[in-house]
Amino acid sequence: MSLQALTNFITITNPSGAVEHRFQNSQVGSVISHNGFNYSYLSFIYQGAAKNRTGDNLISAMVMSVNPISMGYAHEAVMNKWNVKVDTCVMNPEFTQVQRTLTTEFWIAASMGYDTSSVEVALSSSLD
Repeated sequence: MSLQALTNFITITNPSGAVEHRFQNSQVGSVISHNGFNYSYLSFIYQGAAKNRTGDNLISAMVMSVNPISMGYAHEAVMNKWNVKVDTCVMNPEFTQVQRTLTTEFWIAASMGYDTSSVEVALSSSLD
């Protein structure tokens, strides 16, 4: 059995298409280059596409710890209906270089919720 090193790269744009942020979730305090762009670290868990209970919609989520930085990003993303592009990539064992992209998904920050331990941004299809 072998282990695969995975990283999620998110590109966040405003509705007019201007890039607001680029983040990756594998190298704390580091910047990783992907497709010619630099991605800073943000601690998040990406929960990939799943059908909702009625089966008529795909949803996804980003889960982050509760702190002023993540709460600020979450609130701003939802209030401004930011677009979120997620690339899930296989990395080299040192997490320094992308070997291949497994999936690319496009979402809109639809809503957020939080409790004492985490903040979750619900991502919805742009078709909804």
